[in-house]
Amino acid sequence: VQLVESGGGLVQPGGSLRLSCAASGSIYSINAMYWYRQAEGKQRELVAVINSGDNTTYADSVKGRFTISRDNAKNTVYLQMNSLKLEDTAVYYCNADIWGATADQVINYWGKGTLVTVSS
Repeated sequence: VQLVESGGGLVQPGGSLRLSCAASGSIYSINAMYWYRQAEGKQRELVAVINSGDNTTYADSVKGRFTISRDNAKNTVYLQMNSLKLEDTAVYYCNADIWGATADQVINYWGKGTLVTVSS
């Protein structure tokens, strides 16, 4: 099983980006899916989470600006980021709790990250 993020890049303050994270491999089901971020010199922080029932939770710093969603048919989670600020600059990581097809327990997986740079 692997997670691959895409959609990062350079954007001006106030702009928008949409990140995607696709899970692939021998997957039975996916429970919660998460987006984390890590700015240079800072600890990794949770940005948003969506569970298997499509319930969502957001960090206070992104509420009202970011939206997490998922497409279960594609094993993909998205992060729509609007009204981006300089302080949103970070590497964004996808994370998911996955039942592998041959596993007997849920395993937590990480993607390698995608860089988002907000700059004028």
